[in-house]
Amino acid sequence: MVRGYFALNPLGVSPIAAPVFLSRLLASGGDRRIAVPTGGNVNVYGASPFPRAILGYAASTANDISEPAFAHLAGLVETWPEGAALSGEHYAAQLERLRARIRAAYALEEDIEIAFAPSGTDLELFALGLTKARNRKPVYNILLGRDEIGSGCAAAAAGRYFSDSTAISPKVAKDTCIPGLGHTEVVEVAVRDFLGTPRPSAEVAGEIDRACVEARAAGRHALVHVVHGSKTGLVLPDIAGVDFLRGRHGQSMTLVVDACQARISDEAIAAYLARGAIVLLTGSKFIGGPPFSGIALVPARLAPAATLPEGLSSVLRRAELPGRWTLSSAFEAGANPGLLLRLEAAVFELERFGRVDPARRDAIVAAFGVCVRALARRLGVTLVTPSLEGAELHLATLATLDLSSLVGAPDFATAQLWGKVLAARGMRLGQPVRCARRADGAWAGTLRLSLSMPLIASLAELDPGGPERRFASDMDRIADVLEAAQRRIAR
Repeated sequence: MVRGYFALNPLGVSPIAAPVFLSRLLASGGDRRIAVPTGGNVNVYGASPFPRAILGYAASTANDISEPAFAHLAGLVETWPEGAALSGEHYAAQLERLRARIRAAYALEEDIEIAFAPSGTDLELFALGLTKARNRKPVYNILLGRDEIGSGCAAAAAGRYFSDSTAISPKVAKDTCIPGLGHTEVVEVAVRDFLGTPRPSAEVAGEIDRACVEARAAGRHALVHVVHGSKTGLVLPDIAGVDFLRGRHGQSMTLVVDACQARISDEAIAAYLARGAIVLLTGSKFIGGPPFSGIALVPARLAPAATLPEGLSSVLRRAELPGRWTLSSAFEAGANPGLLLRLEAAVFELERFGRVDPARRDAIVAAFGVCVRALARRLGVTLVTPSLEGAELHLATLATLDLSSLVGAPDFATAQLWGKVLAARGMRLGQPVRCARRADGAWAGTLRLSLSMPLIASLAELDPGGPERRFASDMDRIADVLEAAQRRIAR
């Protein structure tokens, strides 16, 4: 890894430390969330920028990079000319290659534009900026399921900095308006009722419809969010609800699909794009790349009619936006090698998953469902709707355990603690989500188990029966820790 290492490291530090330097790059070029503290080995989400021997079902939150992906990156940078990683020209060329590979992986039409961002939350800013550039009106941003999407999305949806730093600006004023994105009004629509039951799609679509009417009356353009695969697997509104809204509001509304979990089929992506929707994905959830990276799929007809708001230049670089778009000179032509490597790892995993035999993949996903249900029975807990309720990726690859029936009715904070205990014992699960209530009305403790593309690909290499044995063993390890925690509470 000598040549590629020096290409990435112009200071020429010893190549013996190349893997460490590569890990540091993977944890760079983002906001504060991506950083690994000095002396630590994980970010705030417990994810590591280097491979670890850990039981990982945390793809609904954030993944460690897989060993094959890390080795792929190490080999890739060997081919880069010295200093290439810091070259804006090299960066733009590499991103263009990734666009072609993403189009091939998802069977996208050539006219689908692809933008990149340092995180899924930054994609919210991108969607807002694009909507303002196209319609030249203040935006009425209709945001769904605040508790079941990214934690910073509400601030980003309002056109505000969601962190005190960005991938470009090391210091910004958190919660202040980004130039050009101000005067945005956010309307939040719940995806669950008070008790945690998913709301019917028609009910959600009806509330969005009323908000769109209000937007038009106020002289604003409605930016309507659709959630496809929330933190617990919800899809709202459904495609019938989307078509209802399109029929009602036409060009006075822009659709953006939050599919950042990436638990979505090629066919579903195509259906949304055909309806003129922007589709947002991240490479660090189901796809299984290291956190953070964002991918926006944009129908050609949504190209901006004017330059994007200049405030976005504090978040995005020129090469991360489609080359055919007209951009102001405020967008710098530099490079973000950390983001490039994270995207490369994500596309590597996407392609590796695509090579898995579909029948083998389906068998592994089915075995996961069987073993997670067995875990729930052993613990005496229930699965939060809609866990494991269908064959679609957003359902079959993600399960949420409601822990409120356990001794002491664990609350949200207790579930957070148990998640840390599991991680300390080499078992990473997804973070708790506020989606179920205890009998006293407080939020119940939850834990999430999810599959990722790299996990499925690695299990596909085992002998027949191997995935089932692995899942059963893993669920037993998780159950042992949680049962020990209950015994301590019962004393």
